[in-house]
Amino acid sequence: MLISYIVSVLEAEDIRAVVLDEHTSILEGSIGAVQRRIMVRAPHEAAARSILEDIVPGEAREQT
Repeated sequence: MLISYIVSVLEAEDIRAVVLDEHTSILEGSIGAVQRRIMVRAPHEAAARSILEDIVPGEAREQT
């Protein structure tokens, strides 16, 4: 539910967000082996990180 909220906040700021691994996470069940990720386009990264830091401090990580 938190991911849906984050995506809606980003989209309210005109930042298109895509959730990756959502279906795989559901198939794996509740063991948490596959985490869902929110991706935005590079030009929106700084704004998205700022919004994410306001919602869940310390959770924004670089994609490796």
